[in-house]
Amino acid sequence: MRVFFSLLVAFALSPAISHAAKRPNFVLFLADDISWNDLGCYGHPTIQTPNIDALAKNGMRFNQAYLTISSCSPSRCSLITGRYPHNTGAPELHTQLPAGQPLFPKLLRDSGYHTVLSGKHHMGKNADPAFSKISGGKGPGREEDWVKLLAERPKDQPFFCWFASTDAHRDWQFNDDAPKYSPGEVVVPPYFIDGDRTREDLTGYYHEVSRFDYFIGKVTAELRRQGELANTVIVVMADNGRPLPRCKTRLYDSGIKTPFIVHHPAAVKPGVTDSIVSSIDLSATVLELAGVKASPAIQGVSFAPVLRNPTAVTRDVAFAEHNWHVYKNHERMVRHGDWLYIRNNFPDQQNLCVEAYKGGAGEDLWDRKAAGGDLTAAQANIFRDPCPSEELYHVTDDPEQLHDLASSPVAANALKQLRRLLDTWTEQTGDSIPENPSPHRDAPPGKPALNKKAFKPGEMPGASKGARQINHPGPVRLAR
Repeated sequence: MRVFFSLLVAFALSPAISHAAKRPNFVLFLADDISWNDLGCYGHPTIQTPNIDALAKNGMRFNQAYLTISSCSPSRCSLITGRYPHNTGAPELHTQLPAGQPLFPKLLRDSGYHTVLSGKHHMGKNADPAFSKISGGKGPGREEDWVKLLAERPKDQPFFCWFASTDAHRDWQFNDDAPKYSPGEVVVPPYFIDGDRTREDLTGYYHEVSRFDYFIGKVTAELRRQGELANTVIVVMADNGRPLPRCKTRLYDSGIKTPFIVHHPAAVKPGVTDSIVSSIDLSATVLELAGVKASPAIQGVSFAPVLRNPTAVTRDVAFAEHNWHVYKNHERMVRHGDWLYIRNNFPDQQNLCVEAYKGGAGEDLWDRKAAGGDLTAAQANIFRDPCPSEELYHVTDDPEQLHDLASSPVAANALKQLRRLLDTWTEQTGDSIPENPSPHRDAPPGKPALNKKAFKPGEMPGASKGARQINHPGPVRLAR
């Protein structure tokens, strides 16, 4: 009996239990296919996102947050592991996360957190142990059970919620939870055609962005009702850019840059930061804030210092990749200072994505191309065949990345530096160009149909170098 009592006391005083009331809660809102500047707090003049804007006003808005890949499942697998896609073993679309990879919500769960996933999963069964409860979500954006799950959580544990919507993924679904926009309210990016179909298409996208915001407001209100808002770290982000041409899958800011807002009244100093962060850094940051030791396999670094001081720097460089997403691809990106560098290792083909030709925006572009109509260089980007093997952009002067400076003498020094950085990252993280890559699953528009049933994935990037067992983060801070 005395031994049992001693064990009971030890259990009651363990860090996971005794500090439960003091440990922060976490709510991650993960949007599906939303580009970084399509929120009000990032300057969009039309799309209504009042709830996200309020979190940004009272929290921290990140102007330079980058994903490791602009593709649904590999982006989520990278986020949950804190590892680059080629290091997770799931670098391509629809590839399940292999067993044995670190799962930061699992580390939270093991330390006493109640962990929930609701909505879009898309990581495979080996991610399931990270969560105490998993729901497929409800409603057109899979957000309708978020408040219920929060209300019914165990009240004696801190909590982590991975709330992943399917807004704003095609096909558009309208309801009364968000405004319905008119074509006249649409702001057409320069790489689209300003036509009726494009404008109508974008009204559906706008509606779903606003619906994502609506449910963020519902959850925030529930946190306030429970008295938990001050002790909850709220993160708002997306898995990749908008499902439109030159956005999703691509390594321009329209595809790889994510909105990123962190709200935590107890600890975050409100403001705006230009410090670079990567999506793999979320894992290390959440674990540090929770007081949980990170796995050595996590390649991300904590940006907790930035939450206390917006001028703090935790990384100087961000890297991203583009792998198979229905079509064969192998691109890599480096973001440093004023520069964005892209290397295309399969330049002898068109850089294709399903979202580049489905829906009104894509149809406008492809129909004009087929009719022999004039396209600007920005609009013709998705039709380049072959593609440039290298691209370089001065993002401060060229925020849409429309003017490639890779061959400009004035950019020669920047080009050399970014090439070296990418070479170093490739070597240190075990990245590789597959000799037998996954082929196209679908035929490019206008080409003979392929037998989808005969499709078989090829060699994964990093497989030949044993990247799944490599934990090196690559360059993070650069020598001054």
